[in-house]
Amino acid sequence: MIPRYSRPDMVTIWEPEARFRIWFEIEAHATQKLADLGVVPQSAAKALWDWWATKPAIDVAAIDAIEAVTKHDVIAFLDWVAGQVGPEARFMHQGMTSSDVLDTCLAVQLARASDILLADLDALMAAIKRRAMEHKFTPTMGRSHGIHAEPTTFGVKLAQAYAEFARCRTRLVAARADIATCAISGAVGTFANVDPQVEAHVAGQLGLTPEPVSTQVIPRDRHAMFFATLGVIASSIERLATEIRHLQRTEVLEAEEYFSPGQKGSSAMPHKRNPVLTENLTGLARMVRSAVTPALENVALWHERDISHSSVERYIGPDATVTLDFALARLTGVIDKLVIYPDRMEKNLNKMGGLIHSQRVLLALTQAGRTRDEAYRLVQRNAMKVWEADGALNLLDLLKADPEVTASLPPAELEALFDLGYHFKHVDTIFARVFGA
Repeated sequence: MIPRYSRPDMVTIWEPEARFRIWFEIEAHATQKLADLGVVPQSAAKALWDWWATKPAIDVAAIDAIEAVTKHDVIAFLDWVAGQVGPEARFMHQGMTSSDVLDTCLAVQLARASDILLADLDALMAAIKRRAMEHKFTPTMGRSHGIHAEPTTFGVKLAQAYAEFARCRTRLVAARADIATCAISGAVGTFANVDPQVEAHVAGQLGLTPEPVSTQVIPRDRHAMFFATLGVIASSIERLATEIRHLQRTEVLEAEEYFSPGQKGSSAMPHKRNPVLTENLTGLARMVRSAVTPALENVALWHERDISHSSVERYIGPDATVTLDFALARLTGVIDKLVIYPDRMEKNLNKMGGLIHSQRVLLALTQAGRTRDEAYRLVQRNAMKVWEADGALNLLDLLKADPEVTASLPPAELEALFDLGYHFKHVDTIFARVFGA
């Protein structure tokens, strides 16, 4: 985790003290259920909860010092707790393995991280919706292959982004449910030394569901899907960031990131206003996606368990969630303050002498009796003159002067085909699909 790209609420989930507190809750809830089942004394569970009620500080350094000797993090933690609680702590961890603690803890952390990310998505979608409504009918150039195609509206552009992030949210809800499972099943997952009721109790206390069948670890296909979902969200962030970067190019300049008072764009060129935030988002998206392949490779573990996945998850769990949290918040800020230039959009719409209406003329010629190939030839030969003149000529004027065209479409009919508003007659339908009636 890099502080520059981190926000405190998400970072807190992954701090050692937070992790140890989750470990204790897992152990204490398990001990409580074991006591209720008569496997260990009630006094053992009471001793643990009484100590916990004092709101003890977790001495991370002391635990680390024990681990330096034991070379085992869970044993080091158990030894430290025993030193705080006293003899009754010997009943902790009855029938459990370290994976029961580690995997269940990771499930809690990823579920909590998901809740933050879902709130981030809600904030982003609210910002996108607000700006989409603001520019619902703001005409702008639609482009394919980076080339002027046909008119759209800036609101429709943003509606597309909203719909995409709505799908991302649905996927993350499913991924959260998939990852939030608890395993307290003991060695190789057979429950030989710990009753399944213990697992059910711990799961209920921590807001998880019992893993239907664990081997000694929770199956890593769950984690693979979770991190793949984060990767898709990151790609959606990059898609919108890339759109803004293109729109901010000097030659386009239809929208740009907010440039705050005192901000500097270049150490060398005082005139520069660069899309630094969206460029940063493109890079952050790459980092989130870098977690996906290792997560997929973690699925194939040896037999009932190995720990080849462990070192990977110590990296990607914090890094992917912290980075995505930061990226979503940053994109929300970009959208919220995005500077939009309708006049420049209109200028770009008019830049190529009406070429953006070529399809309407093509279709009208076919409806007037021309074959599609004839119609295409007639429109294209005039359109190419405009293209090569860099917009100095006007398509409508050329079409009116072309006798083959006017033989099928009189000038008045041609003029009607160059109505910009024609392209926006279904914007309300699109918005109703995306945002509701």
